[in-house]
Amino acid sequence: MMMRPKKRSLTLRGHRTSVSLEDAFWDEFCRIAQEKKRPINDLAAEIDAQRGLDCGLASAIRLYVLSDLKKV
Repeated sequence: MMMRPKKRSLTLRGHRTSVSLEDAFWDEFCRIAQEKKRPINDLAAEIDAQRGLDCGLASAIRLYVLSDLKKV
């Protein structure tokens, strides 16, 4: 069963924002950041800068996590 998304606070280039992500995506996102030895806010800012205008930040993070998991 999929849990409802939770609001998560981030700071992107000095600006506070929030994303709604399910625990499973958030946990994997944190694992990726730790594996890359990068702060979660820096990785989120990089994803934010690369996403298109037709994709929200939460969706872009989910796609990033999915892409990382598919590499295995």
